[in-house]
This record gives sequence, structure tokens and C-alpha cells, in this order.
Amino acid sequence: MRLKVSLLAAAAVLLPSTLALAEAPVAKPAPKPGESATAVESVTVTSDANALRTSIDRRSYSVGNDLMAKTGSISDALRNIPSVEVDVQGNVSLRGDPNVTILIDGKPSGMFAGEGRGDALQQMPADQIDRVEVMTNPSAAYRPDGSAGIINLITKKTHKPGATGSVKLNVGPDGRYNTGVTGNLVKGKATVSGEASYRFDRQAMRLLDERASVSPSIGGSQVRQDSRFENEGGAVNLRGGIDYDLTKTDRISGEVRYRGMDYDIGGDELYEEFGFPPGIQGPSHRRASTAKMDRDNGAVSADWRHQFKGAEHELTAHLEYEVTDFKRGVDALVVSEPGGGRRDEHSFFGADQDRTNLKVDYSRPLGEAKLKTGLDLERSSTDYDTRSGLLSDTASSAGLFVYDQDVYAGYVTYERPFGDFTAQAGLRLEQVNITTNPVWTRYNAGGGLVLTQTGTPHRNDYFRAYPTLHLGYALSDTQTLTANYSRRVQRPQVQDLNPNLVYIDQYNLRAGNPDLKPQVTDAYELGWQYRKGPTSYLATAYFRDSADVVTDVVEDWGGGVLLTTRENLGKSRNGGLELVTNGKLTPKLSYNLSANAFWNQIDAGNLGFVGKRSGTTLSGRANLSWQATPKDFFQLNGFTSGKRLTPQGHREPISLVNLGYRRKVTDRLNVVVTVNDVADSFRDVAVIDTPLLRERAKRTAKVRAAFFGFTYALGGGKPRPEQFDFGGGNVGG
Repeated sequence: MRLKVSLLAAAAVLLPSTLALAEAPVAKPAPKPGESATAVESVTVTSDANALRTSIDRRSYSVGNDLMAKTGSISDALRNIPSVEVDVQGNVSLRGDPNVTILIDGKPSGMFAGEGRGDALQQMPADQIDRVEVMTNPSAAYRPDGSAGIINLITKKTHKPGATGSVKLNVGPDGRYNTGVTGNLVKGKATVSGEASYRFDRQAMRLLDERASVSPSIGGSQVRQDSRFENEGGAVNLRGGIDYDLTKTDRISGEVRYRGMDYDIGGDELYEEFGFPPGIQGPSHRRASTAKMDRDNGAVSADWRHQFKGAEHELTAHLEYEVTDFKRGVDALVVSEPGGGRRDEHSFFGADQDRTNLKVDYSRPLGEAKLKTGLDLERSSTDYDTRSGLLSDTASSAGLFVYDQDVYAGYVTYERPFGDFTAQAGLRLEQVNITTNPVWTRYNAGGGLVLTQTGTPHRNDYFRAYPTLHLGYALSDTQTLTANYSRRVQRPQVQDLNPNLVYIDQYNLRAGNPDLKPQVTDAYELGWQYRKGPTSYLATAYFRDSADVVTDVVEDWGGGVLLTTRENLGKSRNGGLELVTNGKLTPKLSYNLSANAFWNQIDAGNLGFVGKRSGTTLSGRANLSWQATPKDFFQLNGFTSGKRLTPQGHREPISLVNLGYRRKVTDRLNVVVTVNDVADSFRDVAVIDTPLLRERAKRTAKVRAAFFGFTYALGGGKPRPEQFDFGGGNVGG
């Protein structure tokens, strides 16, 4: 392993020198009239207000002018981004694939990874997000984690001299509100910035779950679960940073941040059992529960940047230490019918993660070409604590699971234009060392008998290469063709590997699978882009071929009890065609439309199905923005997605429509009114249909709500007039 790590370091250090000897840097030729001075990677295709930017390996969508993003959460800011889907629970997918890596300013965050990521995305405010970068085939400069690709959230930044800032407040129904303040001071060589925000939310949710299992021995059973939940709580976001220019070529930066969530959840659940033949009433019970969920994320980081002579020739270093703590505890009183028997239930789940990351990047021009190389070293450790069962001392269990992962990576990308043709090739080498340790598991067998098992640590070390290739060809001043390829990996998450049972309720259990293998995906894309004035058209055909796909599998344990675990499928193939267009219908009316036809094929033979299963899903998004007067701005946006294939069934279609209005009162004061889910149609229905199990689970949430808010700019002289064109990236929830 040491040899492989040494090879990574040597490749990153020696390759720039080798290439420099082969091609000494020369001054770049002056661009021709109407021609960009940079290669395709840096060419920006823009509509008004830079709403849509495209480069050789990404698309960047502006959300700075989106009304829903100003009053809503990060989930709201993602729901109308082309290629992105967010369900009612906050789970994000990219072109139908839920294995998405979410970054903030190009860096990972434990807040948006692992257990509870969907909750965090639904509660953290979006008003500090400036752009959303979508990278379905990232270059080798980025980690290969996430078979679907990367969503990079770019936060707002300002470099205006002097002091600037803003305050905002938005209020909604049921006591819901969010507020925040930002500040920025540029003085001499130093820039100091900070932000603080708080979001209080209260929401009602309902789950209606009807399932029928067929048992060859006893004939099967039916269970109906009707659960209603009320949750309330807050999310806080604090950040402070400083940039200091040591010299004209050296800058150092430091940042401290904290993100936290604290929610209380009350539940009222009714469970009814029916035997066969249908209609024979079995036992039932009502479950009243109280739950508390906390998620705390804190990090400190330091950066250094050295600018060499010549444009785009620099060396950067980033060091970060991050701690993420997640806890969820549930206490419940269960009353059975008939008879009125009572029992208490308790469950607890906790995950504590420490992560240290060191990243060094070097880039330089080599004539018309561009070289980028670097090292990315990360160490993380996660402790999983689970406790569940009955307080009446009959079936309680507890366990501690420890997961350690070290990643040693080195990469290089080389980009060069050849007339109208541009090529970027990349290679990333990774050594991954994983240790899983089920430290102990304790079972209370009743009668005072406690059984304790100690586990044996298991190592899984592997070395892999991840190549990337991006090609671009300029057909004309207005049209470009692109083609790209990347190899991606979806490593099992910590909760996917933890074999200890996690108690959800009497009829729902969850456990990981320590034998999971990483999913490897080969992704291919062909694209066409057209731009003329404010109008842009983008068409992308894509195909992904995945092996050892990790997916949820539901097992029937009898008596209506279901265990959800994780398994590797044989193979999965999916592809499709995505269309995006934006422009102006009139000088005051702009539009953004996107559509996606997604085909998915699953080889689920190891799940009891015969042959392959396949299906096609159609989805679309629309955004209309009307600048009625210089001070009044209206917005309508929505999306719809058709029936989607899953390994054991399908998910039913979903849709959502939102409205927004903004009034410019003064140059500093803006008032915003938004209405979420106008038609009250947003819900999630999951269907399982196998020979031994049929289930339909319908989840709804009280998404429909109206918010009223304002934003007031502080300092910095007269603010720059806001741009109201919503050309490719204006979003809504």
C-alpha cells in the first residue's frame, strides 16, 4: 500500500515537470475578433444575467434571482434545476439516479451526506446559494464518488470595497419563518465575511401503507398502517471567514462554520392486521410516539493560494477538519386491541463522524494547453450507535459499529485545443483502505438473560483507476458538439454496511449489509449546444452502465413485519435524452423549459425476478418570468415526472407548481411573496409488486404554503440593479 501511495505522490509531482520539458510555456496568442481567449473548458455560454453557463464538464445554473430560493430551503432551490429531482422526503436524484454527491463550493460536507441528508436539504435555507453546478460526468480533478455525478452549490460572495451586508425575514403559516443577516468588509489586504441564519419550520406529514404478503405455509396476511406526524424545529447556519493577501501573489484564508438542526416529531399511528381470506379482522394497535432529531456539523478550514507569473498558473492548498453528529431517539406507547394491552417502546440511533481532508492542486498553461494535477488525502471515522426494543425487558438490543475509511488520491488532467476541436483527458488513481468493526452487539433475551457478541474487524483495501475524457467541437460561432466519458464509483455508505438492526416501529426494521461491494459505473454523453442572443438550446444523449448496483431490498419477515436492507444487483443500464431551452418570448417575458426521457433496465435475478426489467420515464420542467413593470416581477414554475421503475416495483408520477411575486420598493428594499404547491399535488407513492409481497406506500406532506418576506441591503453604496431574466437556471420548489 505504501508503494501505491508513493506512486500517487510521484505522479502528481513529476508529471508537471515532464510535460513542461515536452512543451515549454509560451505566450498565448491573442484571440481573434469574436473568439474566446481560453479553451473550451473556460468558454461560457450565457443568457442574460449569466443564468446558464456551460463548460466542457459542467452546467451552471443561476438561482440568485429565483423567488422560491429566496424564501425556501436548498431542496426548493434544486427542484426545478434541469436533471435534478427532489422527492417529498428531500431525497435528491440526478437523471433518475439517487447516488449523487453534494458539494459546497467544491468541497464535501458531512451535513449533506449519509443518514438524514434529505432532512438537512429540506431545512437549510437557500438564500445564500448563488449558483448550482451540475456535473454528470466530472473531470478527474473531482472525486469519482456518486454514480450519478456531482451537484456543487456555489455560495454568494462579494468583493466590493468597504462594508456591505443584508438582512432578510420571511414568514409563513403555522408560525413558520426564516431570518438571516450577512456582512462583508473589504479593507486593504483583508476581507472579512460572515453570515447567520435561522429557519423555523412546522409541517404535517402522513404515511398510508397497505401491504399484503403471501406465505406458502400459512397463506399470508395483510397490514394497513395509517401514520400521521407533526414536526417542528429549527435549523441554524453560522459562518465566519477571512481572506488576507500576504503579497501580490499569495493569499491565505480561514473559515469556521456551524450548521445545526433540532427537531421534535409527534406521531399518531394506527396498525390493522387482516388475515386470509380478505376481510377477516385481526389484531390492531395504536402507537403514540415522540421523537427528537439533532444534527450538528462544525468545521474549520485553512487555504493558501500562490499565483505564479502568467494567467491560470497557480498552486492551492486546502486543509479542513469537520465533525458531524447525528442523533435520533423515539419513545412510544403502544395500545393493543382487543384487550387494551399497553407497552412502551424505545429506539435510538446515533452517528458521530470525524473527517480530515488535505487537498493540493497545481495548474499551469503549457502553450495553448492547460495542465492540472493534485493530491487529495482524506481520513474519516464514524461510530454508529443503535439501541432498540421494548422497555418491558423482552426483546431489547443494542450495538456499536465503527467504520474507518482512508482515501489517498492523485489526479492529472490535460486539456488542449486543436483549432475548433478541444480535448481534455484525465486520470485519477485512488488507494482506499476501509475497516469495519461491529465492536459489540447486545441482545436482551428476557428473564434477565443478556447475550453479548463481540465482532471481528474486517479490512477491505483496493486500488483503482478512474479515467475521464471530454471532447468539444465548435461547429460555428453559435453551435458546439460535446462528447465525454467518466468512470464513477458508489461506495456503500456507513449505514449500508452496519449489520445491526435499526428499529423503526413494530412493522418496520432496517439493517445494513457488511458484504456490499462498491458500485462501478461507466458514463457516456453526447451533447449539442446552440446559442444566439438570449436564446439557448441544449440536447444531451446519455448512457450509464453499472455493475454491482446497490439498492434497497424489502424482505417479508412474516406477520406484516418488513425488513429493509441493501443488496448488490447484478447490473443496471440506463440512458436517455435531455432537452433544455431558455430565452425570451417578449422583452419582458422569459422562459426556461427542460424535458427528459429516461430509460432504465435492471437485472434483478438475484431478487427473485426472471429476466431483466425495464421501463421509461418522462419528466419536464417549466419556468416563466414576467417583468411586468420596472418594479414588479412575477414567476411561475413547476415540474412533473412520470412513473419510475424500481428493483421491486415502481414509483408513481409526481408534480408540483409554484408562484412568486417580487416588488422592488427601493434600491435597497425588496418584498417577496411566494406560494408553494399551488395545486396541493406533491406526494410520493412507492409500489412493491413481487410474487410474495405487494405494498403501496403513499407519503404526503403539507407543502402548500404562502410566504411573505423582505430583503434589505446594507452599506456598499447604491446596489447594482437586479437582473430578472431567468434563462436556464431559475428554480423553484
